[in-house]
Amino acid sequence: MMKLNKMMYAAFAAVVAVLCVVGLSACSGTSNSSNTAANDSQSSNESQKVQVVASFYPMADFAQKIGGEHVEVTNLCPAGTEPHEWEPSPSDVKTIEGADVFVYNGADMEGWVSDTLASSNLRGTVVCASDGINLRLADHSHDADGADAGEHAGKHDPHVWLAPENAKKEAENIKDALVKADPDNASEYEANYTKWAGEFDSLEKEFSEQLSQTSGKTIVVSHEAFGYLCDAYGLTQEPITGMDAEGEPDAKAMAEIVQFVRDHNVKVIFSEDLVSPKVAQQIADETSASCEVLNPVEGLEQDELDAGEDYFSVMRDNLKELVSALNQQ
Repeated sequence: MMKLNKMMYAAFAAVVAVLCVVGLSACSGTSNSSNTAANDSQSSNESQKVQVVASFYPMADFAQKIGGEHVEVTNLCPAGTEPHEWEPSPSDVKTIEGADVFVYNGADMEGWVSDTLASSNLRGTVVCASDGINLRLADHSHDADGADAGEHAGKHDPHVWLAPENAKKEAENIKDALVKADPDNASEYEANYTKWAGEFDSLEKEFSEQLSQTSGKTIVVSHEAFGYLCDAYGLTQEPITGMDAEGEPDAKAMAEIVQFVRDHNVKVIFSEDLVSPKVAQQIADETSASCEVLNPVEGLEQDELDAGEDYFSVMRDNLKELVSALNQQ
């Protein structure tokens, strides 16, 4: 009898074990289903975002600020890359074709845009962010020999974003494009624009107040990028090279710049972060000036992006550098 009871107990335990396994499997299946559903939901949310493709950094930064959580922004020009001579690869063109909104600066900055758009199947909204801005004519007298064949040798100075008022207008044009592409979220785009327009206004006020009080008004810069900024605040730029950020002056041009530095008591020669400072440093060495960085905000390094730097933080760093340099004259 005891042997029979033991056999019955063993059989009962076996049944319980099987039921537990089945239960655990069911729970596991439910968990896996939940995870799959969550992943599908996340993918769906991402696919519902407005796909914005920007030609280079400031366009991407402005688009992200205005679009907020409703956009996914792709910056075509890789971090740390000088954008003047950059051109899209075939895979980049496919990225452009898949955009809901394609943002570019215009003003002869992206020499590749016209042909790319003409030959692509892009059906999304296209916005030239510099539309409505009074453009400066480019001065190619400082270009290196043969530079007129490059993509940078357009009719206009493209660096409009370096004057905060112009940057605000570019943000407004981007906002209008997002409203057109995604009218359901128009109110949020409008609200975001209002917020950032206030930030641009604050930045403009800082530049205006501080630069109006400097003792000097002349800067020597790596390339001819700061014309809009100088026009806005009563400064004069003397570029080492023209629109070509990576060009180098010949011996005659170098001698003229060195003499300019001496004649105008310039104490700081500005290089920039995405090109070699070699020539700027050479001029600084010959004139007993220092060589510092003035960032044209054409692109940020990856470590700067990781640290949370953006248009506003870089421009405020630029303002500090300008004030310090101009007060030495």
